[in-house]
Amino acid sequence: MRQNKFSLWFTQFAKTTSRAAGRPSAFIAAGAVIVIWIVTGPLFHFSDTWQLVINTGTTIVTFLMVFLIQKSQNKDSLAIQLKLNELVAAHEFASNRLVNIENITEDELKVIQKYYIQLSELSKKSQSLQESHSIDEAKELHQKKTLARESGKLEPAKD
Repeated sequence: MRQNKFSLWFTQFAKTTSRAAGRPSAFIAAGAVIVIWIVTGPLFHFSDTWQLVINTGTTIVTFLMVFLIQKSQNKDSLAIQLKLNELVAAHEFASNRLVNIENITEDELKVIQKYYIQLSELSKKSQSLQESHSIDEAKELHQKKTLARESGKLEPAKD
């Protein structure tokens, strides 16, 4: 139970921090820190310690922000993927091959991309953008049209 509470707290903390870091006021505050640091340079005779202060501070903030922003992005990305999966699964003409596609390898993604390139090429030959709904259906429809044109039952497509 303690892990759940911490996880929920960290998720909320990461989300809040990510949003705050993306606001103009955060940028202005960071810029103000840099200006103050530069202005205090002559006061500290541009010493190694003066330089170490800004280097250490920016390194720590950057290091921590990477993890907070990544946590927030992971959650947002998962939510978007689930929404897209729901849309694909709910649409009767969508290819269910795309549900949970984010978990396949890059090589498998490239194979599917080739199919969509083929679909794009087939749809360029169609008169209507709504004629085909999936790769398999597009190929089948394209073959039917080609056979119909060759047999004289269908007028040639006008470009």
